[in-house]
Amino acid sequence: MNVAELVGRTLAGLGAGTAFGVVGSGNFEVTNALRAGGVRFVAARHEGGAASMADAYARMSGQVSVLSLHQGCGLTNAVTGITEAAKSRTPMLVLTADSAAASVLSNFRIDQDGLAAAVGAVPERVHSAATAVADTARAFRTARQQRRTVVLNLPLDVQSQPAPSPLPLPDIPGPALVRPDTAAVAALTNLLAAAERPVFIAGRGARGSGDVLRELAARCGALLATSAVAHGLFLDDPFALGISGGFASPAAAELIVGADLVVGWGCALNMWTTRHGKLLSPHARLVQVDVEQAALGAHRPIDLGVVGDVAATALDVLALTQEHRGYRTAEVAARIAAGRWNDVEHEDLSGDGRIDPRTLSRLLDELLPAERIVSIDSGNFMGYPSAYLSVPDEHGFCFTQAFQSIGLGLGTAIGAALARPDRLPVLGTGDGGFHMALSELDTAVRLELPLVVIVYNDAAYGAEIHHFGDADMTTVRFPDSDLAAIARGFGCTGVTVRSAEDLPAVREWLTEPRSAPLVIDAKIADDGGSWWLAEAFRH
Repeated sequence: MNVAELVGRTLAGLGAGTAFGVVGSGNFEVTNALRAGGVRFVAARHEGGAASMADAYARMSGQVSVLSLHQGCGLTNAVTGITEAAKSRTPMLVLTADSAAASVLSNFRIDQDGLAAAVGAVPERVHSAATAVADTARAFRTARQQRRTVVLNLPLDVQSQPAPSPLPLPDIPGPALVRPDTAAVAALTNLLAAAERPVFIAGRGARGSGDVLRELAARCGALLATSAVAHGLFLDDPFALGISGGFASPAAAELIVGADLVVGWGCALNMWTTRHGKLLSPHARLVQVDVEQAALGAHRPIDLGVVGDVAATALDVLALTQEHRGYRTAEVAARIAAGRWNDVEHEDLSGDGRIDPRTLSRLLDELLPAERIVSIDSGNFMGYPSAYLSVPDEHGFCFTQAFQSIGLGLGTAIGAALARPDRLPVLGTGDGGFHMALSELDTAVRLELPLVVIVYNDAAYGAEIHHFGDADMTTVRFPDSDLAAIARGFGCTGVTVRSAEDLPAVREWLTEPRSAPLVIDAKIADDGGSWWLAEAFRH
């Protein structure tokens, strides 16, 4: 056994989840060692797609995923997806070959450690045969316990060295529970007791803590909202507002603005979640609860910061909290019930061979099975699937927007689908992002995924069209593509939707055995610039 084989088997023994990648000469042996150790490997068509698959898989499965790459260009091809993962604190291990130390003139030679650090990932390295197991375990520990994206460099000269006798592998548990300070718990309890209109906004750090937050909110009279990445956490709660920020419905936005206390639970309270602060009353007290002290007050001044795990903090506060009606009145419940996006009336812009994206999204929400996992690409369209497509819980929504790159959606949807095979995978994407990621349709077909791809097709980069007004748009408009025909060429079912009358083809696909993706080429009407984008571009 050589070091490449040892590293692959070590990662398998430590409990790595599914691996994704594109295999070249530099990562051939280590990838096969992963597979021999029992780790599933998914071969993508492009390293960028593989990176998004690994990112989404880790987010939705709770396991440390692996991204396997060739040295140099294999790594650079994946950089955008790695950056998204790093900014999102995805526990992911990027296993990349590296040039041999003596190969100073190699075509593949770049500063891979520097590249990893530059995008916010943690650079690690297998230094020698003697330290290979310890180096690999250290990288895996950082990914799992610190929720970090780690780039583990495996130089070619080290890979080929004979492996030493195997060492026993350490047990690497998940992140340790961070209990809050008792004084901070008391301070938060007092703020909740004094509040007349409290609102909870739960973020990424609150995923998995929905039950205790619901109980605490009911006890203290708080309304419930989420950031986009935690969408679905409070499904069906009569006092849940949905997503806070640019995607918030008018009713939700008004009620959040009316709060006199806002508590961010594992939530950054950044410009997207607060609409650049406009959703926060100047008279509201602000609290943040987070396991990272550096996150407290990072985006705006706060009145109280609590360092602690969301669930542990909520439980401690719950033990001290008395019943309080707060914001939970019959009138507020009625406003919430009547104000969800799918119930908000809109002027249907459908016509002339194009369908209103709101009408499309609402009808698809009714048509698609409720047990779904929705992934979102980036672009002008993205508010529609985010706002109108309901999800069963926070594990039914995968939102890779930390780097705000278009083109990550298809890889994201494939990774999410593999993490939750019990749910129908659905992707909302624009025509620009779909074209960027097109090669991964082949991956979805090979995997026989019953993936529904909704392409909001305006034959343009819509964000720029609507942002720059009357300027020359030659550079951001394109000839209309027959995306349904392209999809059929890959082995998918392709459907063109220009009006509601075209949707029975989707219903027909749903009734059949689903062993390949459905691509819906939705020719959408000009929305004048989506509401959330107009809000974002005001700043």
